[in-house]
Amino acid sequence: MNHLAEKRVLVVDDEAGMRAALEASFLRRQWRVETATGAVDAIERFRRLRPALVVTDIRMPDGDGFQVMREVRALAPHTAVILLTAYGSVPDAVAAMRDGACDYLIKPVAFEQLERAAERMLHSSAGNESETEADPGPDTGPFVGHSPALRQALARLRQAAASDADILIEAESGTGKELAARLIHRISTRRDRPFVAVNCSAFPESLLESELFGHARGAFTGALTAKPGKFELANGGTLLLDEVGEMPLPLQPKLLRALQEREFDRLGDTRSVKVDIRVIATTNRRLAQLVEGGGFRTDLYYRLNVIPLTLPPLRDRGTDVAELALHFARLYTPAGKAPPQLTGEFLARLASHTWPGNIRELANLMRRAVALSDGLIGPDVLEPVARLESPAVSESLRPGLSLYEMERRLFAVTLDATGGNRSRAAEMLGVSLRTVRNKIRGFGLPPRAGYAEKKFLAESLPSRGERVTPIREAGRQWEKLYVHD
Repeated sequence: MNHLAEKRVLVVDDEAGMRAALEASFLRRQWRVETATGAVDAIERFRRLRPALVVTDIRMPDGDGFQVMREVRALAPHTAVILLTAYGSVPDAVAAMRDGACDYLIKPVAFEQLERAAERMLHSSAGNESETEADPGPDTGPFVGHSPALRQALARLRQAAASDADILIEAESGTGKELAARLIHRISTRRDRPFVAVNCSAFPESLLESELFGHARGAFTGALTAKPGKFELANGGTLLLDEVGEMPLPLQPKLLRALQEREFDRLGDTRSVKVDIRVIATTNRRLAQLVEGGGFRTDLYYRLNVIPLTLPPLRDRGTDVAELALHFARLYTPAGKAPPQLTGEFLARLASHTWPGNIRELANLMRRAVALSDGLIGPDVLEPVARLESPAVSESLRPGLSLYEMERRLFAVTLDATGGNRSRAAEMLGVSLRTVRNKIRGFGLPPRAGYAEKKFLAESLPSRGERVTPIREAGRQWEKLYVHD
């Protein structure tokens, strides 16, 4: 593709004023511009001219931008296509992205933003002409494995990185969502700008707003100095919203505005801050189900779910399990020592495990195995895992047991198996730490590990006149549970 072809654009819009404005803007940047007044005219002109870029409105009297996009991609699969859409058409534009559109921008759009998208699309299209979709190339980053499921996910990830559109990664806990987000940033055009991450489940609502958007001096008690938020710190680069499904409902409208306008207000400040960022959101929950249940805004879901990605669970990655085990064995072996050998029986047992905690669970197991190894790792390392997979849970189930009680028992037995470690329980159950906390309160589960033993000791201790304090959890008084001060 020569330089003149690269700088040729077809502008499609039925409104004469918009068409003329876009044409003038492209001409000032030394583009060769062709215009079309509608869908039919656009397709005919594209057949003759074959420009490298098409910028088209969606709503037109004789057709729509989706029709133009499909015809263009059928004639020239690597042509860059940018859709211009009103906010109300975002769900349709999201569908178009899945069908092959390179990018979409929401009206009104600044020409500088359009030009950046155009240059990015041309660069991406030029590279794609010599690549196959199934091959994710050398930029697979820190992911280990060669299974078809992983390769397919990484190929899709690489395609997404070429766009500047927002990305939603929905995958089970422990599959590497943050790793994927960092890889997307590293192979994107924003690689030389900041990568900033914030865990939406790690802060209470009162602090999360300040963490995201920053605050002015004196915004609240203790705000002695102004502080920039994560949106501001990520300006020019990529912002990762980890566990976005845990975002409190009251904050979601402000997040929506920040995503839609790339503009927000700091707490206690009347001046708006504009940023140029790419947003990647991750969650181990199905946001569509949260939307149906009223726990997540529909408009925010569509705004995040521009390019949907997922990562395969470890149980679907076949031989990657053994490769990962060898990788972690080398990784966790102290410098200067030879990595331990893994027996065939050990690897066979790994392959048969379902890995509810995915890669994080395997990494923790291998860290423990290497630490306790005398040079050889056998199946005895898996005994704690086998106990967790024992029929103890199923034995507590019976026909007619309510879903509420089944879930309560599942959380109870998992917390017991982890010794009350809530973070570990969250990993095993594939939910967030906040969800575990909420379930503990909602189900009235013991507030910490070793409840039964502490209860027995507390009740069996002789009273020596010490002050005792009743422990309450989730508004319920535990039977006669006292702690001697």
